Amino acid sequence: MSSPKHTLDDLRIERRVQTESHSKMWLVVAASAILVFLVAGIWWVARPGGSVVQTVAAREIASGRGERTVLNASGYVTARRAATVSAKITGKVVEVLVEEGMKVKQGQVLAQLDDTNVKTSLRVAEAQLDTANKALEETRALLKQAELAWKRTIDLAKENIAPQADLDRAESDAKSLQARLERQQVEVTVAQRQVEMWQQQMEDTIIRAPFDGIVTSKDAQPGEMVSPVSAGGGFTRTGICTIVDMSSLEIEIDVNESYINRVEPGQPVKATLDAYPDWNTPCKVIAIIPTADRQKSTVKVRVGFDKLDPRILPEMAVKVAFHDTGATTGDRAVIVPRNSVRSEDGHDVVFVIQGSRAERRAVSVGSAQNDDVVLLGGVSGGERVIVNPPPGLADGVVVKERKL
Repeated sequence: MSSPKHTLDDLRIERRVQTESHSKMWLVVAASAILVFLVAGIWWVARPGGSVVQTVAAREIASGRGERTVLNASGYVTARRAATVSAKITGKVVEVLVEEGMKVKQGQVLAQLDDTNVKTSLRVAEAQLDTANKALEETRALLKQAELAWKRTIDLAKENIAPQADLDRAESDAKSLQARLERQQVEVTVAQRQVEMWQQQMEDTIIRAPFDGIVTSKDAQPGEMVSPVSAGGGFTRTGICTIVDMSSLEIEIDVNESYINRVEPGQPVKATLDAYPDWNTPCKVIAIIPTADRQKSTVKVRVGFDKLDPRILPEMAVKVAFHDTGATTGDRAVIVPRNSVRSEDGHDVVFVIQGSRAERRAVSVGSAQNDDVVLLGGVSGGERVIVNPPPGLADGVVVKERKL
């Protein structure tokens, strides 16, 4: 029978093998932890930091005392009453009696056209009228004689002295002359109308001022042909001169339709002529033309001067500032670049840096000043505003700031 020694040895646990297995397991766990921390560190270093945006600090300004500028625009001085004076008929200019800058009164003679042919026609018409009047007087005399003869014949016929044939002849002569008299009266009327027509033609050769004003251009010279319509291949003048009523000067402005809600009739306006940049002229809104220009997306606004001045001339360029008299004294506003404001859902918004994120702010835009705009609310002075915000920028997005 064999010894059981080997069997007991097989059941003995080797302490050295168990220790080596535990060591290998801890090495694997430690290596995995190091790998996780290494990956996390690489991700932390290389993590995305958001879009790079340019920012600028909002500059605070005083918006005014009692009057706040809500819109700046530019336009031109125009005359509500101006006319290029022309002739009613085609004719040759004989004399021009005005020069540029001359003041004229209503009805004053400006020019004279050649009236030779018209004068001859008028004399013929007057002669025809004279002939018609004399023929009418002759017929009246004959009619009077015929009526007397008819009356005598009636008396003789009653006494059976004159035959019926004489009575009928006398009646016929009287009625015939009566009809001739009526026809000649009409002919005299026609002749009178002819004379009046040629008299008007004579008057049309004299060109007069339609209203009081100043001559701004002289467009014709003696010897040239003028016509109420263009003719002669462009060699015929259509006007003698241009007259402007200086008392009707006003300003015409094309306001972008996005800002027309800031303009209302009677609103105070301050105008500055480009020719006199240091001179401000008080004005008021006369009217807002109730239609928009489809091509330019603008609405025309008429602004009238509170007091006219000789320095104000037609077609001068002018800048205007529309004021809001309801502004509170001491109101503050900020200036930011124009390209930092964008429109979303019909509202003006800007993005302000808060920490490392972009914050969307609704703002009230006031006047424009070159490449800047005035914000009347929504942003405080000193806050960092994003310039040219990227199209995908949204509220709360992480961004990297780069100051201008």
